[in-house]
Amino acid sequence: MSNTQAQHAAHPTARPTVTVRRARTSDIKAIRELVRPLAERRVLLNKEAVAYYEAVPEFRVAEIGGQVVGCGALHVMWEDLAEIRTLAVSDAWLGHGVGGALMRQLVEDARELGVARLFCLTFETDFFTRHGFAPIEGQAVDPQVYVELLRSYDEGVAEFLDLERVKPNTLGNTRMLRQL
Repeated sequence: MSNTQAQHAAHPTARPTVTVRRARTSDIKAIRELVRPLAERRVLLNKEAVAYYEAVPEFRVAEIGGQVVGCGALHVMWEDLAEIRTLAVSDAWLGHGVGGALMRQLVEDARELGVARLFCLTFETDFFTRHGFAPIEGQAVDPQVYVELLRSYDEGVAEFLDLERVKPNTLGNTRMLRQL
């Protein structure tokens, strides 16, 4: 048991201090460890290490006591649209504000970039609803933008477009959108 987990066990009702910061390349191993069990349960997409290194600038990590306990990324898809993706929290810290702290920072990042709408594809509808997202049907972009997005090689964009080749990855997920 880590020192942070021991402190958590000793004071389970105390609200931990969560620090959210930009991810660094040295965080990728911790991010992959956070994502691994969720990918095994098919809650998140499994990605190769290189994809995480390429996306380091999109990621934020949450730390408690210097330990990475959560992560999330903001992936810009179009002029006014970005996706919240790879939002993961260590099972030991679920329900302690880690996901909310990450979400607040990712929303702030989106505002700084000038994004007007946030998209997510999730099983965690209650969490995202609490953070201003609402389920959507159909596409969140007009047909011209849809055609442009078809040119992307990103699997997350393919999921956003609801392409047939990614259907096994998206079964049971809810498409949600938030206006900023």
